[in-house]
Amino acid sequence: MLRRLQIRNYALIRELDVDFTSGLTIITGETGAGKSILIGALSLILGQRADTTVLKDKDNKCIVEGVFEVDGYGLEPLFAENDLDYDHQVIFRREIAANGKSRAFVNDTPVNLKTLQDIGVRLIDIHSQHQSLELGNRLFQLMVVDNYAGNLSLLKEYQRQYKVYKSLLSELSEAEERALLMRQELDYFQFQLEQLSNANLQSGEQEKLEHELTLLTHADELRTAFLSVANLLREEDGNALMRVKESLNILNRILKFYPEATGLIERMNSIYLEMSDMAADVAYSSEKMEVDPGRIVFLNERLDVLYSLQQKHHVTSEEDLIKLRDDFEVKVNSVFSNDESLQALKKSAAEKENELLILANQLTTMRKSVTTQIGEKVEEQLFQLGMPNSKFSVEVSTGLPLSQWGRDEVNFLFTANKNGELNEISKVASGGELSRLMLSIKALISKSKALPTILFDEIDSGISGETADKMGNILKEISQDMQVINITHLPQIAAKGDLHYLVYKEDTEHETITRLKLLSDEDRVEEVAKMLSGEVITEAARLNAVELLK
Repeated sequence: MLRRLQIRNYALIRELDVDFTSGLTIITGETGAGKSILIGALSLILGQRADTTVLKDKDNKCIVEGVFEVDGYGLEPLFAENDLDYDHQVIFRREIAANGKSRAFVNDTPVNLKTLQDIGVRLIDIHSQHQSLELGNRLFQLMVVDNYAGNLSLLKEYQRQYKVYKSLLSELSEAEERALLMRQELDYFQFQLEQLSNANLQSGEQEKLEHELTLLTHADELRTAFLSVANLLREEDGNALMRVKESLNILNRILKFYPEATGLIERMNSIYLEMSDMAADVAYSSEKMEVDPGRIVFLNERLDVLYSLQQKHHVTSEEDLIKLRDDFEVKVNSVFSNDESLQALKKSAAEKENELLILANQLTTMRKSVTTQIGEKVEEQLFQLGMPNSKFSVEVSTGLPLSQWGRDEVNFLFTANKNGELNEISKVASGGELSRLMLSIKALISKSKALPTILFDEIDSGISGETADKMGNILKEISQDMQVINITHLPQIAAKGDLHYLVYKEDTEHETITRLKLLSDEDRVEEVAKMLSGEVITEAARLNAVELLK
């Protein structure tokens, strides 16, 4: 429940602190005194947007702070989800700076407006005359039925599963689009893969082929060169080997009287042996150098395949082609593996849909089970509120496509006239009837303890006399289960309050400000008497006020 509201520099409010208790709190005051300003300030800490027009003093910031007791309302998961510390008391604070920038806090932790809204909607329901129009809203009607039926936990589980289901459907849709695109490209991928695979690509092959082709192309020239070297080494007269051999013989002849020639002989012998090997190798190379036109044709054709593939795919080596081939293979395989994933996703989505249908059917059963009770109880409340001929019915349409609310649509049907035909509320209810209907419904769902606090802003508009007294009794009854704050102009209702605050304007030398005063018992008599008789309070009005307050 709302325990305390502090307002600084907001509209006509310079500074205001107000404490609240459980039960029924009444707020009264003349038109224009600032009752709506309180609601506006409270709305700020519940996530409503604001700008600098709310600042009373444009040079200072506006601060609104509310203290709520939240034990017993199952808000711990919501706090954990938003990474907020949970305590039995929660402090909401909103600051509007002079430059228009806004900051929001929950227990001194900065939060965004959505977080304020998500938590605030679980703490307090601000009901204005305008909100009565929501009675014609199908979603509002559905939530009323779920509140009364005690479906909130079941609905929360359903919505958790529905979120998973929608995620699966989204993933499935993306996978189907991806599969369609990949299917459209599959022929291209397979053709490219087949062409590259048929090429039997091998790393380093191109370099070897190019080298071999160069040798074959210059085979005649190479053989001539090798033959010439061989002749110079050992075939022609005076060849190099013969000259080295002769030099070695000469050195051996002088060895007996010149021992120092040993080193030269060894070196010369080494040269002779090396040159002999070289002569043999050159001769062998000459013999190998044979022109093979068929091999040249093969090499050219093979290289043409490699070159054309490189040109086609804008790469420069067979390694690049091999990588391309492997990439195409992955793409082709991914098409088929994607088909398998697609089937798995379809299966998961179908299984989740079946789970949802089970939960949705449970919701439908629960909703249908309370429609008669809701109709009877609302009619009872309307009878007390001076509408004895009213008929109220709840119609549940089932079997709709799955949505985040299940498969049902709820429609409230109403008539205020005897033997009148039931019709949609928006088509047959007047403003005063809407107010009484809304109060009856709020009284109905207050038993569910779904909310700690409800604030009614002149829900009594358009009624008076005995009906007003009965409405006050209903508000008092609601306050036994939840905190009720009621802004009213009717003395019959004001007299029912456990606490009574008066909103009034005060003119100072430089400004007009809004103030709030907690009335004592004597003050309440005067205020209720004033509401009964106007500015001039008669003794009869006082006596009537005392009677009402009893």
